[in-house]
Amino acid sequence: MNWQKQYSDKLRSADDAVVEIQRGKGVFIGSGCAEPQVLVKALAARAPELADTQIFHIMTLGIAPYVDPKLTSQFRHNAFFIGPNVREAVSRGQADYTPIFLSEIPRLFKTGRIPIDWALIQVSPPDKHGFCSYGVSVDIVKSASESATRVIAEINPNMPRTLGDSFIHVDNIHVMVAGDLPVLETDHGEPDEIAMRIGKRIAELVEDGSTLQMGIGTIPDAVLTCLGGKRDLGIHSEMFSEGLIPLIESGVVNGTRKTLHRGKIVTSFVMGSRRLYDFIDNNPLFEFRPTEYTNDPFLIAQHQKMVAINSALEVDLTGQVCSDSLGTYFYSGIGGQVDFIRGAARSEGGKPIIALPSTAADGSLSRIVSTLAPGAGVVTSRGDVHYVVTEYGMADLHGKNIRERALALIHIAHPKFREGLMEEARDRGFVYKDQVSVLGVGGVELDALESEMTLAGNRVIRVRPMQPTDEEMMRQTFYSLSKETVYRRFFSYLKAMPHERLMDFVALDYAKDMALVALAQVGEHEEIVATARYCLQKASHAAEVAFVTRDEWQGLGIGGYLLSRLLEIARGRGITRFTAEVLAENAPMLHVFHKWAPGPIRSRMEGNTYVLSFDVGRGNP
Repeated sequence: MNWQKQYSDKLRSADDAVVEIQRGKGVFIGSGCAEPQVLVKALAARAPELADTQIFHIMTLGIAPYVDPKLTSQFRHNAFFIGPNVREAVSRGQADYTPIFLSEIPRLFKTGRIPIDWALIQVSPPDKHGFCSYGVSVDIVKSASESATRVIAEINPNMPRTLGDSFIHVDNIHVMVAGDLPVLETDHGEPDEIAMRIGKRIAELVEDGSTLQMGIGTIPDAVLTCLGGKRDLGIHSEMFSEGLIPLIESGVVNGTRKTLHRGKIVTSFVMGSRRLYDFIDNNPLFEFRPTEYTNDPFLIAQHQKMVAINSALEVDLTGQVCSDSLGTYFYSGIGGQVDFIRGAARSEGGKPIIALPSTAADGSLSRIVSTLAPGAGVVTSRGDVHYVVTEYGMADLHGKNIRERALALIHIAHPKFREGLMEEARDRGFVYKDQVSVLGVGGVELDALESEMTLAGNRVIRVRPMQPTDEEMMRQTFYSLSKETVYRRFFSYLKAMPHERLMDFVALDYAKDMALVALAQVGEHEEIVATARYCLQKASHAAEVAFVTRDEWQGLGIGGYLLSRLLEIARGRGITRFTAEVLAENAPMLHVFHKWAPGPIRSRMEGNTYVLSFDVGRGNP
């Protein structure tokens, strides 16, 4: 029988299509923006004839009449990811939530662990070969349809025809219903200032040639907005929204350096506006695949420079990430977070990122917390977490001990919560008893002081203000110095640099003092190769400056660059004069001052030490 004849024979009204659904059966409903609204309404209208009907789906954006409290005897919903339309029903105990990785849901259907008797889906009209496209949602819809005893499809000409592993033939659809409602759309508005600050920080972690995974919302859109200067990015993501379109049109996203599916954008579903749906329609740039493929951590790990960007509701000081619940209140679901976090962690050059604003409830609650709220679930474990990003900075937790984690997370929390978090960390023995929090870290003012220096051979040195989290790197830097360099910097042969002394270096009062660190990338981590600082002298507009550069990095101009940056910062803060003490034998340091000072240097000898003094000046040296 040709498919056109089958299509005609299988066409029914929505009411007739659902009439065969029996009591006590399992019904799957299509996902996200592809929810078959006509069929859902028809199913709800049959409620008086049904009982104990199990409804399964991940988040849907449309109606959910089956969770009406009046219909609890007729329907019971089981959510694999909780959307706003069923959240209160789950909270009331009138619907269920199954926590599970998105990559593993299809196996529940295929093995019969969760039997699907009926799949209600929405697809595009059949092409000339009789194939309908699943459109904007392939995700778990394909596996549910292939596992279902019977499939009822809402045929909608408004559904885009997406390509890839995205098709079902008319042969495999048992009943068809004509529909013409607009495909559901989402609009979450423009990223606000906080989202843009987070987006900028994440964009700094993205290297040219990276492959990205991201979700939907203001933070992913902010990240996309900040990627305009990148090159040859690829996409392998369970989903995306229309914020990706400008990067495709500008050539930033072209997939030319992807490890798998080079030149293709691989995804599982999309949520957005009609503009996005028209963009993906019949577009061979996109390959839509089911989640057992897109979210397979082993496949994700095969991408080089895989960057996974996921959100969280709160993160505790040990690195536990809660993403699916607000205390005991189930809010969303696990989704694909762990799939991609683990996949990116095993990718060569990969970066698993958790992103969240520092506060909630209009700034009254910190999202960085001492302990997760009672009843809160851990989605990404301490062992899985790598990067955590807020608008106040980035904490790299992988391989770090609890003390280092707590210190890093406290300093990307909102400043008004830092001392309270530090007090709890001290009480719990997470940090030293004399550890202090520093308020200025991560602020816009300090961010503006970051810069880069390019050395011979195009090696780039990153320069930024020193932070309390630099203590371990400072310790390593000290013990890498030769005896001569230690003597020239500290005027004695120091043999130890304990925490008490290190804290004096890294816990700055940025209102009057400043310290810069020069960082070089060494493999997958950064190392401090030089430091420079000034300390404002009391009752004066003068500041004393001091420098140290690791032996193997001396003679490359780093000291001069750091002095120029300190001069620029000092001018902006009303400091008029620098002073310095330099050993007479320290010819390289004397050379730096004489070359980079913006005016005449006044000097005098005290023993074997030159005491230097010079005006900060008005412009760059």
